[in-house]
Amino acid sequence: MSTPPSAESRPSLASPPAPDASGDLDPGTGAPPSLLRNRSYLLLMTGLTAESLGAGVALFAVPLVAYGLTGSVVQAGVVAAVGQVGALLATLPAGVVADRVDRRRLVVAAATVGALLWTTVAVAAGTGSLSAWHLAAVLFGASVVGALVDPATSGAFRSVVPVPQLPTALAAVQGRDAVASLLAGPIGGALYAVAHAVPLAGAAIGHAATAVCTWLVREPLNGDVAAARTTRPVAALREGLRFVWSVPLFRALLGLFVVINVAFGGLMVGINLELVRTGTAPLLIGLVDLAVGVGVLVGAVLAPRLVARVRAGLLVVAALGVLAAGAVVMAVLESYAAYLAVLPIALLLVPAVNAGLSGYAAAVTPPQLQGRLSSVLGLTGLAAGPLVPLVGSGLLDRCGLGTALAVLAGLLVVTVAVVSTVRPLWRVGTPDTWADDAVALAASGAVPGATAGVAPDEPGSSGPGR
Repeated sequence: MSTPPSAESRPSLASPPAPDASGDLDPGTGAPPSLLRNRSYLLLMTGLTAESLGAGVALFAVPLVAYGLTGSVVQAGVVAAVGQVGALLATLPAGVVADRVDRRRLVVAAATVGALLWTTVAVAAGTGSLSAWHLAAVLFGASVVGALVDPATSGAFRSVVPVPQLPTALAAVQGRDAVASLLAGPIGGALYAVAHAVPLAGAAIGHAATAVCTWLVREPLNGDVAAARTTRPVAALREGLRFVWSVPLFRALLGLFVVINVAFGGLMVGINLELVRTGTAPLLIGLVDLAVGVGVLVGAVLAPRLVARVRAGLLVVAALGVLAAGAVVMAVLESYAAYLAVLPIALLLVPAVNAGLSGYAAAVTPPQLQGRLSSVLGLTGLAAGPLVPLVGSGLLDRCGLGTALAVLAGLLVVTVAVVSTVRPLWRVGTPDTWADDAVALAASGAVPGATAGVAPDEPGSSGPGR
């Protein structure tokens, strides 16, 4: 599951308005043009879709390659955990960087480095010289690259997509990830059966596609970079942390979603490693990821309607309740058939939660803080990153799959119960109320440099406080 307010956010307030990257308003309706006519959005989506698919294919193979190199599920988990540490260390500085430099050039440079790193792994695997430490080092470097790309592309999306279209755009992002998940498992399993190096090359190709597509975006993807650079980096980081902490909803959900990500992620790691350890065919293991992708893809199709019609509090609690119930069922049945049947249902509402919370975070946050917002909120996933493989592999090794699934399912149930008590969550409404929330947040003094009554700008607005 993706982290809450996370992936796509971004542009300014009490500063020059964001560039009108989304095109002119439709003369007939006064509404922004269709996203399908938004060239910059389509370029960003194309590159990131290729990267998501390539990374999915490669990361499917990583635990299999790591287990083959080490012969131990615990050591394979350690290799994966080392890779996640890079993102954990880099994410907060990366958010500051994304707000202070040209985001287009940052994405191009970082994606190019990522392509080169994955190329070294693919070549080493192809020549039989790959070691566990080489794999761990590249995973570490690639996660640093991801930490730089994520807030930059989050800010870029918010710069080219008007606020009214954010739920639809972010639901499309969920659909993109679902399609990648849908295809990555079976493709990764098939390619791994051909040669271990082939799926690893997928990540290199995906990163290269992101670099090329982002380079073709010609409009600015930042707010006022010069103004952002007037603040010292450490002060800018403190400013971002202070803003996120000042919003009750963000503050309440940060820690809770770390636990949810650890619990569900650990459950999936345990299932996959047990299938590897028991000699399940790679293609059949890939079908588990296919089941996840089916649920998320269908959920992404439903997400825009759900976000538009259902208040966020009810939607989040319902979605997490379904997720926890699915985990309990899998723990009780503990069978391959149960995993395939339950996972799509358990994850069905997750895309709506991610689209709604991410869209809300983007709508109420001013442009000059978008990169730092993405990085700080992204910690809910990144903090869990190193723990997920360690928890999943550790419980599997010490307790067996049945106990591991029971413990993690129980943790999910308890955490979801706590989430249901978060009052600020129940106050978040449907997208037509988000502009009012942005004005109220600016008036509260939480936004650095904001003027009371001034809402964050959006692409296509005529100026601050449209």
